[in-house]
Amino acid sequence: MGRQWLHAKRAIVNLKKGQVVGKLVKEITVAAKMGGGDLTANARLFAAVEKAKKASVTRDVIERAVAKGAGTGGDKSSLEHVVYEGYAPHKVAVVVEVMTDNHNRTAGEIRVLFKKGVLGGAGSNKFLFDHVGLVEAHTAAAGTDLEATAIEAGANDFAPLNHAQNDDIPEGAMGARFITDRTGVHGVATWLKEHGWSVVTAELGYLPKNCPELDETARAEVGEFLQEIEDHDDVQRVWAAMP
Repeated sequence: MGRQWLHAKRAIVNLKKGQVVGKLVKEITVAAKMGGGDLTANARLFAAVEKAKKASVTRDVIERAVAKGAGTGGDKSSLEHVVYEGYAPHKVAVVVEVMTDNHNRTAGEIRVLFKKGVLGGAGSNKFLFDHVGLVEAHTAAAGTDLEATAIEAGANDFAPLNHAQNDDIPEGAMGARFITDRTGVHGVATWLKEHGWSVVTAELGYLPKNCPELDETARAEVGEFLQEIEDHDDVQRVWAAMP
């Protein structure tokens, strides 16, 4: 479902803790810039802050990142959101979301990373994806009716999610990905939180409409390529047409 390659390939190249913290802090800044610094009114920011806390990011660092993104601190964010489109090996469509303070530098580095694939121009492959809202969450309530939950929360669709697919879902917990309209992310996330769910992701994303068939060797090659992209400090999200 777009990003599951990342969870499947974590054993190949584990991100260093410093990289993880840096990406979490940037995600907080980006979320605050896009939706404001109020955690109760910004589902993406709330989820980012919760992840940062679990990674032992200090309260001061979190607060500075929120202030920077929201423009309420002395260090205001000058990050630019850039979307790159292209193809991984074996013609797997890829959408890469970047937040950078130096577009020219990042563009050159992304081109180098795509040397084993194809970096397309604007509008090259977005038609292969649905641009939707995504809320991933888990609950300790065994036997929860996911379809009924999705309907009540206001989601358009859902898919079960477990620890192997997303390591933010605790082992043994009931997890799910709820697919929403792009304007429905906050409403769905808020409903879930109010009804005992723990939200781990609330964002806009790209879900592939179709995925090419790949054997294990090809999947490994694509996974390694995507992991190299993901490891770049300025890359925030990588979406790929892989099941």
